[in-house]
Amino acid sequence: MAMVGFDSKWQDFPDYILGITKEIWEDRGLSTLHNYYSPDIIVRTPLSITKGNEQVISATMGTLAEFPNRTLLGEDVIWSGTPEQGMLSSHRIISTATHTNDGVFGKATNKTLKFRIIADCHAINNQINDEWMIRDIAAIANQLGMTSEEYARQQIEIEGGVEQCSYPFTPQDDIQGPYLGVGNDSEYGQRYEDILRRVMNAEFSVIPTEYDRACIGEYTGGQTALSHNEIDQFWMSLRSSFPNAEFKIHHRIGRNDEMMSPRAAIRWSLQGKHEGYGMFGKPTGKDVYIMGISHAEFGPWGLRREFTLLDESAVWKQILIQIG
Repeated sequence: MAMVGFDSKWQDFPDYILGITKEIWEDRGLSTLHNYYSPDIIVRTPLSITKGNEQVISATMGTLAEFPNRTLLGEDVIWSGTPEQGMLSSHRIISTATHTNDGVFGKATNKTLKFRIIADCHAINNQINDEWMIRDIAAIANQLGMTSEEYARQQIEIEGGVEQCSYPFTPQDDIQGPYLGVGNDSEYGQRYEDILRRVMNAEFSVIPTEYDRACIGEYTGGQTALSHNEIDQFWMSLRSSFPNAEFKIHHRIGRNDEMMSPRAAIRWSLQGKHEGYGMFGKPTGKDVYIMGISHAEFGPWGLRREFTLLDESAVWKQILIQIG
């Protein structure tokens, strides 16, 4: 099917998303960002919000200078919308890279890394103009021999200390972009939303009832969880750190495509105080905003694969800045 407003070389929306990602990063087509990204694109990551593709281009160059052989392997594109109205892709990537040169991750270590990214991008007329992206910075830091807390401390120092450094992204800094959609009404998106809401309401019994016993969870920090107990441990350690934080769902997609498991993509947030023990250690009482994206695949015995990313270093950075 041809996509109205998009270059005819793309067969469909996933083909476009996977294709431009390879063109930009691996084929070194950084100049194509002038075509594929709108001039005033808004890019939100847990650490920052930027406006304009000039910033995207300079950040991309910085990453490629530090990690010249970076690959971006598209695992899945879960999408909603139409070419005429605009489409939203939740694109899950496994990236490999060798830390060849000095850069934001410190002195070159020549270590080879593997980490995930999920990027939610809005595209219309062959251009992306609104984006939410989470990189698993904790996984990168861990593979370079640092904790995400140590990485956050290092960033604060590099940026001139708590007075000078940039504050991570929070809703107060958000800029309303062109995309106003909230996804679609597929039963699989609704089913996954129900599961996440129950987990966040501390109804952890939902895990043995809704998840396949052989489920595999791929979570922040590059950790893999197998079966109910380990999956429970991940969600429990997140929720228990922020027991009273408000959980919100911002975007929900469900899809059932040929040759694929039925699947779902949900972008969510947690906002509140760090007042419990868990993933972020001893409670500090500090205010925290967490941007999260989760993907799920369903099978005959329930939820069989789950992927959840948040940026632990952005959480640590908020806590450390407030502690001073």
